This record gives sequence, C-alpha cells and structure tokens, in this order.
Amino acid sequence: MSRKGTREEWLEARRELLQAEKEHTRRGDELARERRELPWVRVDKEYTFETEGGSASLADLFAGRSQLLVYHFMLGPEYKAGCPSCSAIADGFDGSVVHVMHHDVMFTAISRAPLANIEAYKRRMGWNFPWASSYDSDFNYDFGVSITEEQQRGGVVEYNFRDVDQRPRLDPAGPVAEFAETVGTDVATFLREAPGLSAFALEDGVVYHTYSAYARGLDGLWGMYQWLDRAPLGRNETGVWWRRHDEYD
Repeated sequence: MSRKGTREEWLEARRELLQAEKEHTRRGDELARERRELPWVRVDKEYTFETEGGSASLADLFAGRSQLLVYHFMLGPEYKAGCPSCSAIADGFDGSVVHVMHHDVMFTAISRAPLANIEAYKRRMGWNFPWASSYDSDFNYDFGVSITEEQQRGGVVEYNFRDVDQRPRLDPAGPVAEFAETVGTDVATFLREAPGLSAFALEDGVVYHTYSAYARGLDGLWGMYQWLDRAPLGRNETGVWWRRHDEYD
C-alpha cells in the first residue's frame, strides 16, 4: 500500500532519493568503463551466417563499422515463433539501431533458425533491424546461448559464466512451459536456446570478442521495464504477463 503525504514530505523524500539515483548513475558510468577495459579476445574461428544479402562472415556483419553488437535472439530451428521475452526486448531495437549505426556501431540479431523462418517472423512483428541466421554455424554454441540435446541430457550446462542445472526447469507444468507453448515446442526444446548480448571489435581485419551478457545482464535492453520501474506501482508482477505486441486484446 502506498504511503500518503504532503507535498513538502514528498519533496524531502524525493531529494534523498535523488542522491541515491545519482550514486546509481555514477556507478553505472564506472561499470561501463570497466566493460571497456575487458581484454579483447581474438576470434580465429570462421563462422558463416545467412543474411538478407546472402552468406556472410562475422567480419562481414560489421558492414564497414569498427564495432558490432549482437543480440542472441531465442528463435531455434524448431520454434514456430520467437521467444516472447526476446520479442518484447526487440520491440525497442528499430528506434535505437538507426542511431548506433551512424556512430560506427553495427547491430544485428542472430538466431539458429533458418533465414526463411527469421524473415517470416520479422515480417509478422513489423521489424526492420538486421537479423542473421547461424543455422549451419557453431556461433550460438560457442558464445553460450545454445546447447545440444546431449549437453541437455547431462543436466548441468554453462550459462551466464556459471554451471546451471536445467533439470528443475524441465517441469512440463512450470512457468517455462508457458513460454515453450507460445513458441510451439516442448520445454526441453525451448530451453536449448537462451538470450544474450555480445560485442565485437574489428581492427586491422581481425575480429575480437570484447563483451557478453546474459540473463539479468540484459535488463537494460527491456525498454518497457525502464518505464515500469518509474511507474507508481513499479513492475507489479505476479507471473508472466507480457505477450508479443500483436497478441494483446
């Protein structure tokens, strides 16, 4: 229940909160600096992607820029639709991509689904941002967002830089089952894909991996949550409430 008060009480509390918000902003600036100071790791493996313009290497995806941001979108080969969480995040891409692409940063989403499936879902959602298929590539596996059936049967897989036991999440009646149903797969198939963000640099013809984030590390990309965190009742969640934007009543 909200606490009621006078305008003077609100101003006093708001000024105190402002100091905490400023500290949070300064800490965010420091984290951004620390990200930039991570060592760059040379990518020697050759990856091939299918794009709207044809086959492409990882270096080709930079499209003349020196930096590349990749969103690992959960759209597996067996999915009939993209993950609803990834879809909610991707709703904010088009407005930002046009700006970063004019600041020496290329952006693309990458999924394991065949390009035809990607293009069909992209048309359904009305999106325009670049989106490549890694269907015949090890890219998703190497960058920690896809696992094989064999790895899944083993129970424990690496995600977000730690070992994760997937077995508790395989409950056919659990919350993950809601998402699996929306993409047209069983829970196990759904969980063989995961979301993430990776950053790359291109220098003297060499591609370097500079950063990756997963799970709650993607919170800043959820445009709707940035707004809800400033709404009177905040996120106010009791379960999965969001849908793809064309599925709301």
